Amino acid sequence: MTITVLKPGLQTTVQDLGRYGYQMQGVVVGGAMDKMALRMANLLVGNDEAAAVLELSMQGPELQFEQDTLIALAGADLTASINDKQLRLWRPVLVKAGSILRFGKPAYGNYTYLAVAGGINVPEVMGSRSTYLRASIGGLEGRSLRRGDSLNFFESSETSKLLLSELLLQHKAESAFTEVNWWPEPELLPTYAHDPVLRAMPGLEYAWFSENSRDYIWEQKYKLTPQSDRMGYRLQGTTLALEEERQLLSTAVSFGTVQVPPQGDPIILMADSQTTGGYPRILQIISADLPKLAQVQPGGIIRFEEVSLEEAHRLYYQQEKQLLALQQAIIYKLHQG
Repeated sequence: MTITVLKPGLQTTVQDLGRYGYQMQGVVVGGAMDKMALRMANLLVGNDEAAAVLELSMQGPELQFEQDTLIALAGADLTASINDKQLRLWRPVLVKAGSILRFGKPAYGNYTYLAVAGGINVPEVMGSRSTYLRASIGGLEGRSLRRGDSLNFFESSETSKLLLSELLLQHKAESAFTEVNWWPEPELLPTYAHDPVLRAMPGLEYAWFSENSRDYIWEQKYKLTPQSDRMGYRLQGTTLALEEERQLLSTAVSFGTVQVPPQGDPIILMADSQTTGGYPRILQIISADLPKLAQVQPGGIIRFEEVSLEEAHRLYYQQEKQLLALQQAIIYKLHQG
């Protein structure tokens, strides 16, 4: 199975769930910005949820399928089409050999995930196939896709083969692709918003900030600036300040840590964040809201809402239950047929 890159898009990379266990050596976790969308795309084509996929950023690529291929798109709506016919998200799709997948203007969100049955076949580096561009490791030669690249897939699973068989039975000869006639219930899908409320807990240096700043971070709205990327989202709004000047030794940070540099504008660390940082940590965004955060476009307005650790655990558990429900629903649909 092969995909040929006709146009690379803005930044198209191979990603999985990340590179864990090497932070003590300064190697970032990385992986997908919206890990929930990646996991769901994989489940929809019968893959292991951690299989490598393509992460498409804002302006998608143009891809040609050299063989009949089972795919699914999840995450941002980048107005996908195959041979100029609209392609919908969140469902398995059979793409016929020779067909071309294109993308238009983003309807919402930043990152779309293209899963193919079997997963993208690139070498593992330190236990992950994810691309980390700053170190030029993982993915396809440690870089974004280029015109003329070819991507191969691993052997597909039995679930993938069942899905493919179902779609081949439904396929009409004149069509470039065929979708299944079912899709996940809306409550099983992530909820994205241009102006989201992100739930968070006070960070370890929260008490260092002035009383006004501690009020502002919960009460004020912050605008996401264009100077944002996979390493960090920069915010603009009411500036924050420490109660008194203090020095912080570099200490552990992670995806969702909200740091405040001396100028007072918060920075939210993202998937490719460094392993340690020297700025005070005012908040930590909860894991369940990281997918929502990843899909906020520049210009979007963010507000923070305080939750307890117990509530953060409950919301994470609820999200994992939704993912399991999706997996079970796919298996039920296949066996019901």
